[in-house]
Amino acid sequence: MYRSLLPALLLASPAFAEVPKVVTDIAPVQGLVASVMGDLGTPDLLIPASASPHSHALKPSEARALQQADLVFWIGEELSPDLARKIDSIAQAGSAVSLFDLPGTRHLAARNDVLFAEPGAQGDHDHGGHDEEAHDHDAHDDHAHGEYSHEDHAHEDHHDHGHEAGGHHHEGDDPHAWLSVDNAATWLTAIAESLAAQDPENAQTYAANAEAAQARIAEARAAAEATLAPVKDNHFVVFHDAFQYYEDSFGLTVLGAISLSDATTPSPARLDALRDALSGAAAACVFAEPQFDPRLIAAVTEGAGTPVAEIDPLGATLEPGPGFYPALIEDMAQRIADCAAQ
Repeated sequence: MYRSLLPALLLASPAFAEVPKVVTDIAPVQGLVASVMGDLGTPDLLIPASASPHSHALKPSEARALQQADLVFWIGEELSPDLARKIDSIAQAGSAVSLFDLPGTRHLAARNDVLFAEPGAQGDHDHGGHDEEAHDHDAHDDHAHGEYSHEDHAHEDHHDHGHEAGGHHHEGDDPHAWLSVDNAATWLTAIAESLAAQDPENAQTYAANAEAAQARIAEARAAAEATLAPVKDNHFVVFHDAFQYYEDSFGLTVLGAISLSDATTPSPARLDALRDALSGAAAACVFAEPQFDPRLIAAVTEGAGTPVAEIDPLGATLEPGPGFYPALIEDMAQRIADCAAQ
């Protein structure tokens, strides 16, 4: 008799939603999502921090993780075109949230000039600089202002966000938008809402974790501002133009980038212009990146005596987890300040 009652009791038990299986594209996004998920789960990483998100091809294990995921948080196809194709072909319908496409996201126009600033000019950025180039996502698409809806950015609408569709375009926008602390704070709310849509029982936990993470990012911003204050009048050269959002957040001035992207080889004219800038002692530091060939750095700095330091927008050396993003913001500030002080 008791055996016959067991199946009925099991059927009568309430169904509890499982915490979604989540994957993310790059380490900074993984850190943001981890801070919202907290103790409920750990998001997987598709693109190792030691790889370039512009060109990384998914390994079979990474593709399986993408296929099995309930939610995919990624910057967008502007940063990772190969991942965009994989999301279209193997990810679950409705699972992908492109952070670059979210309402309220700050966009900056990509820079194509050889030099971004005159070598002798003082930095004139402020906390809301680049007004003539920056624009929120809401200002140039058809999304209404208001509360974020997971359905608004579901996977089936992914093509509407592409360069080939008739919707909003991002051609000419710099995709390294995670280095804007304002964007990170905005995305935390949307991440919490997307997780809550699939796991409503833990909605309050996701919302509380997002709020705590936003407070921690505000603290990191204040710490970074204090660290960078003594070097804000210095100029810098970077390996590739990945730091514009960080410059905009903290009022820094980058003279130029050795390469506009990791997919292009800099022209001799570009290298000559940067050598001239360095020979005039206009730059306090040149920043290398661990993902890219250091020989181009040596070609530009040879004979100039300009200090070289490594700075990584992906945070390859940092500990993954909920504290990753604030640590990235503070670590970059310390590396910039230390190099400028040499």
